[in-house]
Amino acid sequence: MQHVQAMMRLALEEAVQDQNEVPVGAVIEKDGRVIARGHNEREKGSCFAHAEVLAMERACAALGTRRLTGCTLYVTLEPCPMCAGAMVMAGLSKCVFGAFDEKQGCCGSVYLLTEDAAFYHRVETVGGVMEEECKKILQQFFAEKRSGSSSL
Repeated sequence: MQHVQAMMRLALEEAVQDQNEVPVGAVIEKDGRVIARGHNEREKGSCFAHAEVLAMERACAALGTRRLTGCTLYVTLEPCPMCAGAMVMAGLSKCVFGAFDEKQGCCGSVYLLTEDAAFYHRVETVGGVMEEECKKILQQFFAEKRSGSSSL
């Protein structure tokens, strides 16, 4: 569990890289080493620039393949339908996430896309790891947005 928490701490560090973005961070590990990182970059003009997708793209580039077999994604927020679908299509082995997303989460909250038998590949998912820490940065971000301050 100590290793999982260390990886989630890296994802939390990644989450706060850009104060203009919803603070979601992701890291991908293979064989005990981090091979890719990502944080939300949607405000730069791409609806696809979620932390998970960016980390997966970078992991594929690092490995020289489109398959992420043997890789674990650590992400601070439960993946949305797009990200969960990308995880399935990439053949990711496991996803560990922090905060549950009761509105859009597709790793168990709204839907369990990653383990749906309709798809060829399934991604093992574990949620709620360091959930309070992950929720806190999101709550703080949105509270500051509502109040008009930007000191995240």
